[in-house]
Amino acid sequence: MKIVTIVGLGLIGGSIAKDLRKADPSLTFIGVDKNVENARQALELNLVDSVLPIKEAVAASDLVFLAIPVTAIRQLLPTLLDIIPPQAVIIDLGSTKSQLCKAVEEHQNRQQFVAAHPIAGTENSGPAAALEGLYQGKMNIICEREKSSDDAIEKALQVFDTLGMNTIFMQPEDHDKQVAYISHLSHVSSFLLGLTVLDAEKDEKNIFTLAGSGFASTVRLAKSSPDMWAPIFEQNSQFLSQALSEYIFYLQRFQQYLQSNDQEKLYDMMKQANKIRPVLDGITQAAEAPAK
Repeated sequence: MKIVTIVGLGLIGGSIAKDLRKADPSLTFIGVDKNVENARQALELNLVDSVLPIKEAVAASDLVFLAIPVTAIRQLLPTLLDIIPPQAVIIDLGSTKSQLCKAVEEHQNRQQFVAAHPIAGTENSGPAAALEGLYQGKMNIICEREKSSDDAIEKALQVFDTLGMNTIFMQPEDHDKQVAYISHLSHVSSFLLGLTVLDAEKDEKNIFTLAGSGFASTVRLAKSSPDMWAPIFEQNSQFLSQALSEYIFYLQRFQQYLQSNDQEKLYDMMKQANKIRPVLDGITQAAEAPAK
């Protein structure tokens, strides 16, 4: 592996470039981004060595990362598999998997594609948001392992091991259902909390003066890029809608207890929610542990 192409020069793609370059300075990085300013910044920050049109970049590559919105991945992937060199591998980094995998399930070069989802990120975007060590200790999911060649899986695992990630394997539908709850729902909640408070601020002019760290940590995901998250919500609408229905059920129940001044049941709901504590402690411990 000598030439790596990063399609999408933002937080996700840029952070991979930073860590792989640090691990192996002999690698050459080609960048692809339709945003001219992003491409310029990525060159300036030394995330990539050159910027090329996507077909030219892919045709010259040993490894290609797709770090762009999932709708764009779905549209581009079949064409890129048409032109990829025989020994090269394409790894997508999208947050949904079912529709992407279906788009290439019958492609003659399907075995050169690895459907991956590194669960890491921040609410920031663009090349300047790229971070060394973003993926260290985080979980990575590879879907449809059986449809990728042994060589493609080996190359992908080598990369994710280098990034310090812990990889597990799932099927696309299982992946999409689970991330609807643990990732997508939290982003929807944050976006809508942001809207609620912004709307309240029109009448309550001092509301942001009182905002503390609790508010900031709860709503920070509302700063996430709509360009990335709108396609994710579209492609995972079935499972996200199911998760939202369950979330709304609990919100409505809480509101009912609040309106009826049923303090005991409000207390019980919060006490039940406290059971998340050991789960969160386990996530923290896993993130701090060295990757296997």
